Amino acid sequence: MEVVRAESAGFCFGVEKAMEKAYRQIEKKAKDGDKIYTFGPLIHNEEVVKELKQKGVEVIDSVEELKEIKEGSVIIRSHGVSREIYHILEERGVECIDATCPFVKRIHKIVEKESEQGKKIIIIGNDGHPEVEGIKDWCHSPAIVIESKEDALNFTFEEGEKLCIVSQTTFNYNKFQELVEIFKKRGYDISVVNTICNATEERQTAARELAAKADVMIVIGGINSSNTRKLYEICKSECEDTHFIQTLDDLNLDLPKSVRLVGITAGASTPNNIIEEVQNYVRINF
Repeated sequence: MEVVRAESAGFCFGVEKAMEKAYRQIEKKAKDGDKIYTFGPLIHNEEVVKELKQKGVEVIDSVEELKEIKEGSVIIRSHGVSREIYHILEERGVECIDATCPFVKRIHKIVEKESEQGKKIIIIGNDGHPEVEGIKDWCHSPAIVIESKEDALNFTFEEGEKLCIVSQTTFNYNKFQELVEIFKKRGYDISVVNTICNATEERQTAARELAAKADVMIVIGGINSSNTRKLYEICKSECEDTHFIQTLDDLNLDLPKSVRLVGITAGASTPNNIIEEVQNYVRINF
């Protein structure tokens, strides 16, 4: 039996940068003992959040909690936040370490500029996801979130209104193209900016190609990770026997002798050591 890891899997550029900033801050603050916080989980991986907590990094989950902070530093999560969060930190004089993914930052600038010019912003993504919630707040007028074909078909707009379409960075690339096509066919005056990051496209393509050949697929990532869920959906569509796990402890495999290829992929917030642990376990035990 062959165990193959997808060519693109695990930490992406934005997550790596966020982790680097967090560890630099931990080293810096270790000497003076100052508090370190993240606004929301730094990345969507429970194992990483636990590790950071052991190193003294606390998670703030609400604006109310943030307003109580009087000292220390706050790390902005990789998914980005609203403008309000920056204003609160500035007002309170708390040190702000911005670990927002550069690809997400780019979307903030796009929607801020386009909405300022009077365009209605359409965000193709998952409503309620932290990244999408942050993007919404950088618009000068209320944005619309489109997640499904039904949402796109039911969308109505005022005559003469101009639209600007962007995407959540981790959205399914093929689904994004499908939804954009619906808007184009309906004759809207639109500008489309594909803001799905390259790492997401590469990871999804690699996962799809591997799953098409595999007898069994294992997708590793945080339960709240949007990009990992997308990988699971893609792999499941190509390989019926697909498993979504967070760590090796979640893996319950009973592989028949007929299985010739087990594929492994992982979300953008999955540390390499977890991927390797799963990969080695499957190789040794099956």
